[in-house]
Amino acid sequence: MNIRWEKSAEISVRIEDDTVVISANREGLLTLADMIGDLSESFSGDHIHLDEHNGLNEGSDEVIIEKICAHQAPFMKKKV
Repeated sequence: MNIRWEKSAEISVRIEDDTVVISANREGLLTLADMIGDLSESFSGDHIHLDEHNGLNEGSDEVIIEKICAHQAPFMKKKV
């Protein structure tokens, strides 16, 4: 997967209580959108690992975004 970072992208991830908070400027959001779009076309199990040493702002918590098949995650059933 070829990740394209927008120039001046700023992305931070933090965990507050049990909530993941992703904060990003416009360029950061475009970068995340491209990453997730590329990941959607990849194979199950492919993932993107982000931390402060790999694209996120200093002090960010690490995050892994992983592609799965729907049958692999029963917890992902839609709420009605």
